[in-house]
Amino acid sequence: MKLTNSAQMREMDNYAIGHLGIPGVALMSKAAGHIAAAAMERLSPGGRAAVFCGTGNNGGDGIGAAAYLMDKGVSVRVFLVGNAEKLTPDAKEMLKYLDSLGGSLEHFDASPELLRHLGDCDVVIDAIFGTGLNSEIRGDALLAINLINDSGAYVIAADMPSGVNADTGAVMGVAVMASTTVTFTMAKQGQFVEPGSIHCGEVRVCDIGIPSEIVDGAVSHVSAVTPEAVGLPRRRLDTHKGNYGRCLIIAGSVGYTGAPALSARAASRMGAGLVYLGVPRSIYDIMAVKMDEEMPFHLPEDRQGRLAANAAGEILRRADECDVCLIGPGLGRSPEITELVLSIIRIVKTPVVLDADGINAISGHIDILEKTACPLVLTPHAGEFVTLGGNLSYGDRLREARMFAMRNRCYLILKGHRTITTLPDGNAHINTTGGPAMAKGGTGDVLSGMIAALIGQRFPIADAAKTAVYIHGLAGDMCAAELGEYSVMASDIVAMLPRAAQRVAQKG
Repeated sequence: MKLTNSAQMREMDNYAIGHLGIPGVALMSKAAGHIAAAAMERLSPGGRAAVFCGTGNNGGDGIGAAAYLMDKGVSVRVFLVGNAEKLTPDAKEMLKYLDSLGGSLEHFDASPELLRHLGDCDVVIDAIFGTGLNSEIRGDALLAINLINDSGAYVIAADMPSGVNADTGAVMGVAVMASTTVTFTMAKQGQFVEPGSIHCGEVRVCDIGIPSEIVDGAVSHVSAVTPEAVGLPRRRLDTHKGNYGRCLIIAGSVGYTGAPALSARAASRMGAGLVYLGVPRSIYDIMAVKMDEEMPFHLPEDRQGRLAANAAGEILRRADECDVCLIGPGLGRSPEITELVLSIIRIVKTPVVLDADGINAISGHIDILEKTACPLVLTPHAGEFVTLGGNLSYGDRLREARMFAMRNRCYLILKGHRTITTLPDGNAHINTTGGPAMAKGGTGDVLSGMIAALIGQRFPIADAAKTAVYIHGLAGDMCAAELGEYSVMASDIVAMLPRAAQRVAQKG
């Protein structure tokens, strides 16, 4: 699903109004109708609603929604957060409609009476700011947002929860925590990037009358990975294991035998034809017992049971015979591992996935990304991303991930509640599956094995990455549904992959 930003949305609105002659009030009226319809779903007979409006067009959407509800016999009060003299012309037209039904616009006052009234409301509608917010919340708006969040009612946000930046998902000090966000024409980037995604609740995209050719022609470099965006093709009948990729995994160290096992098993579960697992000599026997389908082999190690730099020759030889190479899970850190990883990605031409300690090995040597001979996929969590030079301090994960991938000509998978897959050309895919049940050690090792497996099966790297991320999150969600959020382990996700993959394959 294509996502837009606030500037693009303004351009579409302005084009529809200025060039196509569609009255702005007509667009507003349809937006108001969708908000009211969402509210009616939650209103019991005799139920009450409250609407908080700003002075811009988003406030006009809220005033119009209140009028629609009043016309349906709903008891509704409308509170203006701001100066009535600053209402936009279209918002004033909505106010005339509200007045004609006997409604009125009350000046917002954070009084005990209002707090008591909100406690009796089934639905509260937030129409204070919408997509245009770009500064910190303060004054009456701050008080209003806190009242909305404390109301206990079902909260519907008009276009964007007030306080959430529509482009970045950043919370501008404080933000409405919506149960549902009714957004118009196209979904917005900030509705899918954390923390904005948490504040939006269910996102409904509603048509308000902007012609489809404008929407279809909108150029977007960011998409949300929804179920219809992923699929697994049916396998030909006349195939064998060699058709589904030779996957080389370099992982593990003394004390860290779980990470390589999880990655290797995930690669097998994700369809890799052959999985080779290179580990330090000291843990080879352990891995040989753990692995049934996967094929472990031992490599030279240092005195602490970590891979030695002179393992590079054997790794490069095997990589030339494989379709993908995953480096990093459980490797540990040492100067020799850094030397090993740098030498491999400088020489090997096979696509390489760097995870965990593979990423740590190149931190401080970011210039190596300009010298690689191979397509490179990096899978950092936020902390690892910062060690690579990423800056998340100003709250724009999406922009920073895109800039990193373009600047370093790599594929970047920035893991988090809404994992972002970014491509060297700057395009980005925001995942929509996964949750807190997956906040366990080892889940990242599972993901890296899945990504490697799909690359090895000759999926385009961008498709391999976004598909693996989606199925990984889906498997986590399915585990959480069966086991609860507290009890899911990384091995449970591996075990759930067949069912998750089947669901995607059946849909595809």
